[in-house]
Amino acid sequence: MLCPSCGQRKARRACPALGSNICTVCCGTKRLVEIRCPADCGYLASAREHPAAVVRRRQERDAAQILPTIRHLTERQYQLFFLFHTLIVRYSPQGLLRLVDADVADAVAAVAATLETAARGVIYEHTPPGPPAQALATELKTVLARMREQGAKVFDREAAIVLRAIEQGARGTTVPMDSPTGYLDLVARLLQVTGTEAPATQAAPATQLILP
Repeated sequence: MLCPSCGQRKARRACPALGSNICTVCCGTKRLVEIRCPADCGYLASAREHPAAVVRRRQERDAAQILPTIRHLTERQYQLFFLFHTLIVRYSPQGLLRLVDADVADAVAAVAATLETAARGVIYEHTPPGPPAQALATELKTVLARMREQGAKVFDREAAIVLRAIEQGARGTTVPMDSPTGYLDLVARLLQVTGTEAPATQAAPATQLILP
């Protein structure tokens, strides 16, 4: 039986995400990138505990790529950075729409602009172009509102700084991406987000953030 993922190699490894056997190459290279692996997958757990040399090198390259966008952030901003990214990577547009890096950049830029305007005492809702970006912007604003409701101190200027950092990465300003979803794929690998669960949050003391 050939691997249903590549259609070239023999399918020797059971994949719980796809519900069928796949080849070891697809399992190793498409894990958490194209295949949404469940957290209880034995191959995923083994790979995390004992990553291959090629995986370690990929992780090091990914970290080096993301570093220019976060090196100026404070600890609180760093936490917000990864909270926003967890939501972004797990977010899935409705229907047949596909979220790409440009949508992410437009969405975070619009929310950042709204927060920057509010910090100056002017209430104005900036709207990104395109349905996917608009929907993602709404999700980001909803999460910010929920955080404040639960007692987290999140300041408009602080959140705007973080969103601008995400915009910089998504637009390929620091490191040009080689595909329309290059930034999203990079962040997914760094966060190891499977996309099979809703973003989980827990309340923290009022002086802290709400983290996934």
